[in-house]
Parts: sequence; C-alpha cells; structure tokens
Amino acid sequence: MEFPNHHRQIVEDLMSGKFVLPSERTFAVLRDNEQSYTYFFKASFNYDLKVTQDFIYLVSDESNEMLSRDVCIFIALLSYELDRDGKNFLERIQFSEFEVEEIENYFTNSSYIDLILSNKQLKDADSRKNFINTLNRRNIIEKTADSRFVFTSAHKFFMDFAADIVKFENVEKE
Repeated sequence: MEFPNHHRQIVEDLMSGKFVLPSERTFAVLRDNEQSYTYFFKASFNYDLKVTQDFIYLVSDESNEMLSRDVCIFIALLSYELDRDGKNFLERIQFSEFEVEEIENYFTNSSYIDLILSNKQLKDADSRKNFINTLNRRNIIEKTADSRFVFTSAHKFFMDFAADIVKFENVEKE
C-alpha cells in the first residue's frame, strides 16, 4: 500500500492531539487527501478527521483526555481577565503576543483563584509553564521567545466550543 508524502508525520502529529496548521507542509497533504485520511482514521482508530480552513484535528467519542477542558478554562479565564482590564480579549488573543509574566499576573490576581487552584494544570506558576509548553506542542500557541507566545488559529476551535455552550444554554433556558 502506498501512502502520501509525510504520512508518518501526519499520523504521529494527529494521534498526539496536535492541530495541523496551514503553515505546515502536512496541511496541504491532508487537504489533498482528505477523503483517504478520513477513511484511514475512521477504519484504523475510529477517529473522525475534521478539516477546516484554519486547522485539521482528530475527534474521538471514546477519549477521556482533559486537555480540551483545561484549554477552555485557560482561554476563558484569560479572556475574562483581559476584559476586566479593559482590553478587547478577542483582538488580543487573535493578534497579540503574550508574555508569560502577564499571564502569571492575571492568574495570580484572578477573582477565580479557587477554580485555578483546583485545576492541576493551572494551579501554580510551574504547572502553567508546563501547560503553556503543552499548548505549544499541540499547536494551540506558538512560542516567539522563551517567555513569549501568540495564539495560533487553533484557538478558534475553543472559542467556537465556548460559543456553542452559550448557545446551548440559551436554548435550554427558553
């Protein structure tokens, strides 16, 4: 059986929970072979391949991973703190560079400190540093220096997820 170029990297990246971004050479390979890869991941692992113009990722109904939840909490808390600080959180997340020190200040002084302390990945500075490294490995952020980063287009997945929750809650209230 013959596979497209970069097949091994594609499988390794997606199976490790990485978002494949348009700037990566594997993005074009996946888009060009979307139907084959959709079948491959479904037949091999029972995973659904999701392809958007901004990123490509896998979904599984059987997954128990908690990273998505923690990323949502991280982005929600950061958005809340940016808004409370009078900054346009959508604009900042989409177009600005963040310093780890800035994140530390927001999280240390957050009014949601109980939520932060109860979250294993966000509870203290060392945990958050490791979490930021995880976000980098998964292509959710891109480090621009050791203590600076920008969000990639993959952040939209979590923003869309949050918007879906709000829509669902509003429908439930009606």
